[in-house]
Amino acid sequence: MRSLLKGLIAAALCLGGAMVHAAGLPERVQKAALDRIAAGASQTLVFGIVDGDRSEVKVFGRLADGKAPDGDTVYEIGSITKTFTATLLAQQVKSGRLSLETPVAELLGDARIPSRSGKEITLGSIATQSSGLPRMPNNFTQADPGNPYADYDAAKLKAFLAGYELPRDPGAAYEYSNLGFGLLGYALAQSVHTSYGALVEDGVLKPLGMGMSGTAFTDAMRAHLALGHDDNGKPAKNWDFDALAGAGALRSTANDMLRYVRANMGVDPSPLSEAMRFAQEPRRDMGKIMRVGLAWITNDKGIVWHNGGTGGYRSFAGFSADRRHGVVVLSDSAVDVDDLGFATLDPDAPLRTSFKVAALPDASLDDYVGTYKLADNFLLKIFRMPDGLRARATGQLAIPIFPTAPNEFFAKVAGISISFTRDAAGAVNGLVLHQNGEHPAAKFAANELPPEPKEVARDAAALGDYVGKYQFRFGVLDVALKGDHLEAQLTGQTAFPIYASGGDEFFYKIVDARLSFERNGEKKIAAVVLHQNGRDMRAARLDAAQ
Repeated sequence: MRSLLKGLIAAALCLGGAMVHAAGLPERVQKAALDRIAAGASQTLVFGIVDGDRSEVKVFGRLADGKAPDGDTVYEIGSITKTFTATLLAQQVKSGRLSLETPVAELLGDARIPSRSGKEITLGSIATQSSGLPRMPNNFTQADPGNPYADYDAAKLKAFLAGYELPRDPGAAYEYSNLGFGLLGYALAQSVHTSYGALVEDGVLKPLGMGMSGTAFTDAMRAHLALGHDDNGKPAKNWDFDALAGAGALRSTANDMLRYVRANMGVDPSPLSEAMRFAQEPRRDMGKIMRVGLAWITNDKGIVWHNGGTGGYRSFAGFSADRRHGVVVLSDSAVDVDDLGFATLDPDAPLRTSFKVAALPDASLDDYVGTYKLADNFLLKIFRMPDGLRARATGQLAIPIFPTAPNEFFAKVAGISISFTRDAAGAVNGLVLHQNGEHPAAKFAANELPPEPKEVARDAAALGDYVGKYQFRFGVLDVALKGDHLEAQLTGQTAFPIYASGGDEFFYKIVDARLSFERNGEKKIAAVVLHQNGRDMRAARLDAAQ
């Protein structure tokens, strides 16, 4: 039960059944794509399909200018970039210049790289997501949250590495790290005195004829760019990368990505074939049914795959165990497309139901607000925000839920939908969570739960006392004044509003957490205590002396 609502940005991993060897895009995938376009879940969907030695592009939806996308429409591919970085590493290993056991420190003579128990971070441990480095660095503060990676440069990367202590030995455990792959791409480029963009262009894009792909827009790429959209359907900014480019900087098209997938499958002869095979080879476990090679993941049916996502795009690339069938899925919406990719390759892979958002009277949304018991110590809280309802499970971030009809709601991630139930008098008394089965949950009466913090009004001048940066062991909390309210942003995360509950006490709505600010003898804010998951974590204010 505790797995419910977890992994909301993860891929659909549980697949079953025999492999499909049907030509083209399966009918059920085409129907799902049409349904999602009609429901507004995706603006456009572009599929590149490999069937034996044949390829085709199938498109759905309309771009912002009203035109249909095509095989040359440009999308951000996010973390699929990691497979390109892995290919660059594999090329160096197969040439004999480097090995998977080469410490990354050898490629960065001017940087201090953390080690533990006498074990150094190797290129192989980074590429198999087992370096011991966190998902994101704790100095990942963003000048522009809409373009979060743009100002994270080499100086910040080196500063983080110099001060970081590994929590475990390199190679000891799998932990997905954007930071790690960013470091790998940076180190590979620095070792030959070039940039990551130039390295990937010369090493992969040019040899494969991928002329509409790159880390920076050419005029032709920008002219064919699909505008990205966030999970609420609003336009999203494109993401630019500096030092962490190897983690997710590439933009590409279906036609170019078909060249890349066909080369990885071995369908087309390529000077990269040996390196690509080497990168795909599974090297360590990743959960119960997955193994990871150099970036590439292989599931228990032998499907080799990776997905990607940025603020306004989602992508998937994969191929079958027999290397006869492959697919690329590109979308200009921040809604997962992994299930579409898997379902193209496996007839038994599940497909999420497509829902269309309906308009409900604003006042009716209050009926659903409350806390529901899914299991002992595992609750689901439904609450209001200015733009609609949110659902927050114990220990997890809240996600938006959208109405499809009275009492029926869905999330745009992880195949989640919710049906609310009512008693004989018409009052909401429970819900059924639909995700990997049916999970009923009774609604708590107001007197059955501890009182929750109540929002109290504070003027902007008073809120200014709390503005500043606070240093936790795991990152910096940046508290900023946004109009008439405060927002708090932890390193590598989104900024969330915080609400005053009295005195120097604040609380989040998006996550089950509180902030208690502390004052010094001069009555100035000097520290903050984060109360979350039964822990009280204190952080001193970095500018307290100013």
